[in-house]
Amino acid sequence: MGSDTFVYTTYIRTTPDELWKALTEPELTRRYWGVAFETDWTSGAPMVWEEGGRRTADPEQVVLRAEPGRLLSYTWHTFTPAWADAVGLGRDVYERLAAGPRSKATFEIEPSGDTVRLTVTHGDLAADGPVKELIGEGWPALISSLKSLLETGEELPEPPR
Repeated sequence: MGSDTFVYTTYIRTTPDELWKALTEPELTRRYWGVAFETDWTSGAPMVWEEGGRRTADPEQVVLRAEPGRLLSYTWHTFTPAWADAVGLGRDVYERLAAGPRSKATFEIEPSGDTVRLTVTHGDLAADGPVKELIGEGWPALISSLKSLLETGEELPEPPR
């Protein structure tokens, strides 16, 4: 693709406040993502990623911008050997992930009639790196599960690996 940015847009029948909660509240993020964030959601605040009992903290893992119901942006998580083992990535893929630049995820929330337009932008990617490849499949599945949770009360089942 050659670009350092991945963009995905969808429309969800919800409110900006409910979507914000689904992006930030641990009991909801665990349901559709399997991840919870420990942070106070203020610009510059550190973020600890908790996934499957593993906690990942790093000084560069921070909230970049947080405007409830409008915009959320943070640096992407730190890749660790424990994380790579837990998600079934081989050593070579882990080393390529760890060697790449730190990327960032941004969620733009815009009212659109009786729906909300959600645009997810994942930027600062190595154009041909493994993060771009992984999120190209990951974000659409994740956002589909988020949409399902908000519209029906049930997240999508995790696809088989």
